[in-house]
Amino acid sequence: MTLRIRPETVGDQQAIRIVHEQAFDTPNEAHLVDLLRKAGKATVSLVAVQNESIVGHILFSPVTIENSSPNLVALGLAPLAVLPEFQNSGIGSKLVREGLKICISNGWDIVVVLGHPTYYPRFGFSKASNYKLTNEYGVDDPFMALEMTERALSRVSGLVKYASEFGVVGT
Repeated sequence: MTLRIRPETVGDQQAIRIVHEQAFDTPNEAHLVDLLRKAGKATVSLVAVQNESIVGHILFSPVTIENSSPNLVALGLAPLAVLPEFQNSGIGSKLVREGLKICISNGWDIVVVLGHPTYYPRFGFSKASNYKLTNEYGVDDPFMALEMTERALSRVSGLVKYASEFGVVGT
């Protein structure tokens, strides 16, 4: 039972939808993935495959930061989902690590996440407000940031805005 992490392909879309629908209480995240993909904003989209079945998915999409230089590029990590029967087996961590490697190799400067404050620090994320970053959702502890390039977080401040598709689905 070898686990592979690979980029999403067109044929994966229905399986990805099922992963999100089963991993979350509402279909919002599945709908969000579809909207971001349709809008061309699924910048990094990876699947976890075990025994030729998709068991997990992660998506990174562009975010804007109020006070940043025009050449600084940032992504938001959301959503991350693993089928319930495969949760707590390290698949989510493997998806995050592989996604962050791709973000670094593609030259993205910053990744932000609105997620569980005890889960994401293991990947290097820390409270975004420590870097004078805020978010549209008015939360502090769950909103975290990670530098992909040296000193990127020292060159920004202000409101981080996720893609408009996030507002459509209410996530």
